[in-house]
Order: sequence, then structure tokens, then C-alpha cells
Amino acid sequence: MIAGAGLVHLMRLVSPSLPVGTFAYSQGLEWAAASGMDSEDKTRAWIFGILEHSLARLDVPVLARLRAAWETGGDAALRHWTAVLFASRETAELRAEELQTAGALARLLRDLGVTRAAPWLTHPRRTYCLLFALAGAHWGIGARELCCGYLWSWAENQILAAIKAVPLGQTAGQRMASLLAARIPELVEAGLGLGDEEIGGAAPGQIMASALHETQRTRLFRS
Repeated sequence: MIAGAGLVHLMRLVSPSLPVGTFAYSQGLEWAAASGMDSEDKTRAWIFGILEHSLARLDVPVLARLRAAWETGGDAALRHWTAVLFASRETAELRAEELQTAGALARLLRDLGVTRAAPWLTHPRRTYCLLFALAGAHWGIGARELCCGYLWSWAENQILAAIKAVPLGQTAGQRMASLLAARIPELVEAGLGLGDEEIGGAAPGQIMASALHETQRTRLFRS
């Protein structure tokens, strides 16, 4: 179990106040809300579906491999896995989000003295997961805890977006958060158990929503 400074650094990484701009993105949820996702049940199915079929099977195992590569100095593994993850972002908005948030986190880490972040500031296939993994390795956050934090941060941002876009009440958001607290550790364990050849997520509804969001007339979010 993580404790002490590592726990504090994990809380810092997943805080909505981390200045990386993730609050500006809904990853297709805004289009889904405008197209009929108008209830707590539908929103919960959307968020939990993406977690289970995409992030748990793609982001989680890749994040663990990136963290390990940062610890061992595996530059080839870093380039390989961040390229795999970047290639999985199938729309212009999702790729732009990766580049912006990863660049912001790389800049923040560099300014905090994590010098290994600097070369990735302008890398064409940088991903948020890559820099999140670097922060975890640098601050001694274990792989399981780091992956739980990553999924929680993503899901919390989706809930906050849904509260605005669906819209949902704050209590509905907290009901979903309570369910996530039980589900996320199970998804992390499943993702960490995947072999290299098993890695890959599938969320076609989200991809379609993200692509259609590019031309959505009225928008609160950048994706």
C-alpha cells in the first residue's frame, strides 16, 4: 500500500487543480449528451463502458509498461509504447488533446526539476500517459496505485463534464463516483494481467462521438 510522500504526490497528480487542462475536454461525451444521453443511467453506462472496454485494456497496461521503462532507462520501450497509445487516438480531437495535455504535464514536470520530461515537450507522439508514468516513477508511486489514480482522474473528469453537459446533479455525480471506487481496482487488476499481444481497447461509440464533435455547433468542451 502506498503511503507517505508517494501518496501525497499521487493525490497531487490526480487533482483537478493540476494545471494541464484536462477539464477542457469531454472526449466525445458532450456530443453524446446532445444526441440523447440524457439520464444518469445512460451516462453511467457510457463512462463505465469506456473504462472497461478501452482504458482498462489499453491505457492501464501501457501505463504500467511506461512506468517500468522510466525506471529501467528503456528508451526504446518508451518510444514504442507511447507510439502505440498515440496511434490508438483515432480522431483529430483526441490526438490534439494528447499533445496538449502531455506537453503541459511535461512542462510542469520539467519546471519542478524532473529533467527527463524536457525532451518530450515537442515530441510528435507524446502522450499524457507517458508523462504521468514519468511522474509516478520519479515520485515512487507503485504501478497499481498509479493506474488506479489515472483511471480515477479520467473518470472524475468525465463526471464533471456530464454534470455540465447532460446535465446531471452533483448527487448523481457522487453516486457514480461511489461505484467507481469499487470498480476501478478490479479494472486495474484486469489490465495489469494482459500480455503485450492482448493490449488493445475498443470504444467505437466514443470514437464516432469524438469525430462528430469536431463539427458540433454549440460546444462547451474542446473534444
